[in-house]
Amino acid sequence: MKLRLKLRDNPLTPPQVLAIGFFTIITLGTLFLKLPVSRTIPLSWLDAFFTATSAVTVTGLIVVDTGTAFTTFGQTVLMILIQIGGLGFLTFAVMSILFLGKKIRLKERLLMQEALNQNSMGGIIRLIRTLFYFAIIMELIATALLSVRWIPELGIGRGLFVSLFHAISSFNNAGFSLFTDSLSQYVADPLINIVITLLFVSGGIGFTVIFELMHKRKWRTWTLHTKVMLTGTFLINAFAVFGFFILEMNNPNTIGSMPLDDQLWGSFFQGLTPRTAGFNSLDYGQMNPSTLMLTIFLMFIGGGSASTASGIKVTTLIIIILAVVAYLRGNSEVFAFRQRIDTEVIIRSLSIIVISFFIVFIAIFILAVTEDLPMMSVVFEAFSAFGTVGLSTGITDQLSVIGKPVIMLLMFVGRVGPLTIAFSLARSQTPRISYPKGEIFTG
Repeated sequence: MKLRLKLRDNPLTPPQVLAIGFFTIITLGTLFLKLPVSRTIPLSWLDAFFTATSAVTVTGLIVVDTGTAFTTFGQTVLMILIQIGGLGFLTFAVMSILFLGKKIRLKERLLMQEALNQNSMGGIIRLIRTLFYFAIIMELIATALLSVRWIPELGIGRGLFVSLFHAISSFNNAGFSLFTDSLSQYVADPLINIVITLLFVSGGIGFTVIFELMHKRKWRTWTLHTKVMLTGTFLINAFAVFGFFILEMNNPNTIGSMPLDDQLWGSFFQGLTPRTAGFNSLDYGQMNPSTLMLTIFLMFIGGGSASTASGIKVTTLIIIILAVVAYLRGNSEVFAFRQRIDTEVIIRSLSIIVISFFIVFIAIFILAVTEDLPMMSVVFEAFSAFGTVGLSTGITDQLSVIGKPVIMLLMFVGRVGPLTIAFSLARSQTPRISYPKGEIFTG
């Protein structure tokens, strides 16, 4: 029996509450961004809605320059939207209840279980506390470190603000930057590269993994999820950095004309950012088609479950790969680190990949009809939106009045989760009849 919650006497499932909650925050953000005090230029309702959606879904795709189109107040609004969207509005709601000394009801626990993609409610409040304080501490430390670079360049007040903005944007994997060229001018800056990377990797690896690493120091005590997530992340990151370097090393428009150490810094940063953050220290509009294809693959994978990143998730990909390997070896069960993976988890992983790819394909088809833009750029934009990455070849502000809502919908679905959207629209039905097994030929 599917548990349901009541909101104004209307039964709502946890996925529906999550979807409605995110949409409400986006709407409020749109209203604030439209205020004259928030902007320095005329801003249409569509562009305000697009920007708010991009911030709450922690994507980073922009139709106006964040650093010049918005005032400090408007940039602060964006910063708040990013924080709420990254950590989740329910996290702030629960922390507010705890600060007031009230008890967390079953309803809130069920919602947090759904929001953090947990299998049970056990320890959920402790996890939320750890997540909240870890995020704040990481962002404050990063602000202090980044201010070493930006206070001398921008002054104390603006330098601190820019440092805080980028710290929050990085940890929440938003990719919003107050610089017109994102972080291109810091392509070989060790401080910026290391701090920003540590932030978005920490935010994108998954809060359950972080929680476990903080409380369990030995490999053998870690859960299967943490082992698979860390192993998969290391392998994918190594492949991404090496692949980017090989594909772009002879491209004079990106890293080809740089000294070797600058090439390595550029490859390191751009190899890691596509799965989560969306910052760019190099121009994606000048990259080779093969590099764009690699980036599309990385954006579709995304980060970890219960993190600030989106995509299909690293563990989802690893589970499907293990299932295929098991089938090819003639094994009826799937194993990882001497533990069996439940069939339901495999089916769920397959469902996520199929639904996600179908959603992105439909969006690309619509964009191919409505947009008079290079096809590779359109495909890149769609996967970037779904993965809530924020990387672009430079076509976002050229999208039509149909193209922008399509990208917005992709960002929303990507952040809330394709299965969450599917569950919120579907009606749960318990089969009353058991049917005989049939035979279907495949392949």
